[in-house]
Amino acid sequence: MIQVMTTRGIEELKNAGVEFSVFTYRHEKKGTEYAAHALGLPPREVIKSLVFQEDSGGFVFALIDGEGRVSVKKLARACGCKRVLPASPHDAERVTGYQVGGISPLGARRALPVLLDAETAKNDTVVINAGARGTLVRPATADLIRMTDATVADIRTE
Repeated sequence: MIQVMTTRGIEELKNAGVEFSVFTYRHEKKGTEYAAHALGLPPREVIKSLVFQEDSGGFVFALIDGEGRVSVKKLARACGCKRVLPASPHDAERVTGYQVGGISPLGARRALPVLLDAETAKNDTVVINAGARGTLVRPATADLIRMTDATVADIRTE
């Protein structure tokens, strides 16, 4: 049996009075495809929380469903930068306070700008990492946008 741990992400949702469900699975490898399969969910419902570094040195979250891929050109444009690159695992862990495989904008150490893919934002609810490997939450998409002050933008590759 997997024990549900309280994470900073779960605490943030509770403190905001947001309704959500918690999902847990045995984390054996990283990735939304594995998590979706382990939970019996379509990959389109499970969001990737990716950290990118802007050319200015800042960092940003890009959130996209498990079937999507982020276009660095569209993401850079949406951020108002010339270039963005995926953050190194070390930098992603340092700025979020979470381990790779458990990174979430909910309860992250630093409040980074959040860009949510426009196609993903059409879902009523989303399943997103809660801040620990193997622990995900399902809030309403509107609540996630409000709590993270997310900008909805077309950041998906064609």
